[in-house]
Amino acid sequence: MSDIKAGPMSEWPLYEVFVRSKRGLNHVHVGSLHAADDRMALLHARDVYTRRNEGVSIWVVRSSAIVASSPSEKDPLFAPSGDKVYRHPTFYEIADNVPHM
Repeated sequence: MSDIKAGPMSEWPLYEVFVRSKRGLNHVHVGSLHAADDRMALLHARDVYTRRNEGVSIWVVRSSAIVASSPSEKDPLFAPSGDKVYRHPTFYEIADNVPHM
């Protein structure tokens, strides 16, 4: 029997789930779920999104905590970096003895 005293699942916060696979280097967004708290979200994410033992790490984040840009903001948000030539690798000379460049 569960000790969780919460309302219907629709009242539980929404979480976004990110999983890093055994062959991957990055966490990838795999879906969303509702849970009463952070621990429950992590356990449910494990059960729902890594059933076949494919994950090695799970992140769960409350959707309300995520701040994201909108595709309509693409030009004003990213355009300012275009005029900063020092950010382009062609601006620097790399010495021949520097490895892995």
